[in-house]
Amino acid sequence: MRRIRIAFFVCLLTPILATFTVAQDHPAVDASLPPPPHEKQVHLKRVLVIGQTKGFEHDSVSDGMAAIYNMGRESGLWEATLRTDVELITKKDLGRNAKTLDYFDALVFVSTTGELDLDDSQKKDMISFIRDDGKGFVGVHAALDTNYKWPEYGDMIGGWFDQHPWSTFNAPIINEDPNFPAVRHFPKAFVKYDEIYQPKEWSREKVNVLLSLDPTKLNYANNPRIHRTDHDFAVAWDKMYGKGRVFYSTLGHTQESWSDPDIRKMYFEAIRWVLGMTEGSTSSHARPQTSGDGH
Repeated sequence: MRRIRIAFFVCLLTPILATFTVAQDHPAVDASLPPPPHEKQVHLKRVLVIGQTKGFEHDSVSDGMAAIYNMGRESGLWEATLRTDVELITKKDLGRNAKTLDYFDALVFVSTTGELDLDDSQKKDMISFIRDDGKGFVGVHAALDTNYKWPEYGDMIGGWFDQHPWSTFNAPIINEDPNFPAVRHFPKAFVKYDEIYQPKEWSREKVNVLLSLDPTKLNYANNPRIHRTDHDFAVAWDKMYGKGRVFYSTLGHTQESWSDPDIRKMYFEAIRWVLGMTEGSTSSHARPQTSGDGH
């Protein structure tokens, strides 16, 4: 009987040992399969990109939003959330895993137009986000053509759109602050094919002008859309709004501009600057004198 029991246990153990041996010879993970996905990369900053349009529809909105998303992804410096509504511009808890202003470090308006769908509490929260919390704001092109009925917005960004006297043309541009990170890569004078906005309720004394049109190379004849008698047409500027950093540029009207390495680098560095990753002056300065400029 004892021999029968031993033989019985041997029979039971044999397949188990065989399985163990096979497991030793063949690892549990098939080397031919791709590795399991890593944990989500933790980005340093979070950027909310808004492309809502209630007025003119720019073809370049999608190009600009995609460029900003890709800049953050490729550099690993920020994670962008892209929206064509303004629901997330609030400090209220919306539930549903919705990320609101307290989650973000900067806000970018990409050619937004008209009166955006913001109620009074949202407007208050957005102003507080920049002015009080010290978060950043970047305005792209038609961000100046937005929220005319909201005085604090114009104060924050620096003014409002008041025509584009030459529409889209080869704009002669002067680099007024070559030490600023967002325009450091531009030469002292250059030309870009783009649509340059004329700002109203805007003052050079309240911003640091980075780029401007060369007034000596513009055609003023028979152009009723020219409203600035000082012929001071800023192309890009930066400023402080309370504790927050603000950058705006009229460049970025065309879809092609977002394939231009110069324009992409300008906005990449602008976002880095409003996020506090780089330093640059926000002090206003006198208008540079150019040959033949009577102003």
